[in-house]
Amino acid sequence: MQKITPFLWFDDQAEVAAKFYTSVFNNSKIGRVFRCTAEAAEKTGAPIGSVLTIEFEVQGQKFVALNGGPLFKFTESISFVINCETQGEVDYFWTKLTENGGEESACGWLKDKFGVSWQVTPTVLIDMLHDSDPAKAERVMQAMLQMKKIDIKALEDAYKR
Repeated sequence: MQKITPFLWFDDQAEVAAKFYTSVFNNSKIGRVFRCTAEAAEKTGAPIGSVLTIEFEVQGQKFVALNGGPLFKFTESISFVINCETQGEVDYFWTKLTENGGEESACGWLKDKFGVSWQVTPTVLIDMLHDSDPAKAERVMQAMLQMKKIDIKALEDAYKR
């Protein structure tokens, strides 16, 4: 069992979100589903038999999604980083996670249609930002700050200048 499991609070879209995330990422699956009992329904106001929690796994990382109602919302103070090896991966995840109501932000950040924040990050960006030559790292930083979705070629061009 994994020691720490992210627990995501949704209004009433936990099952839809879990199915969405497992469709976007390879090596993903839906796990156990806990449905509202009569007692839980009485306390929460959720319909008997509706999903209360759903476990899912994305790339080996386990999550639990809860239908907790509108009390809490996601913020950018918590995000999930997707480490990408290629521009194709960056483009794929960017497109999938921003479609149908997702929002682009800056520097590789986005919010998906559920309001969850993601950082779609090419691994080469991290390497370039940690280069021993501070001028190269600064040029890469300046290039990245101009981007929404990260463009690896533009970063490499800035790095090599």
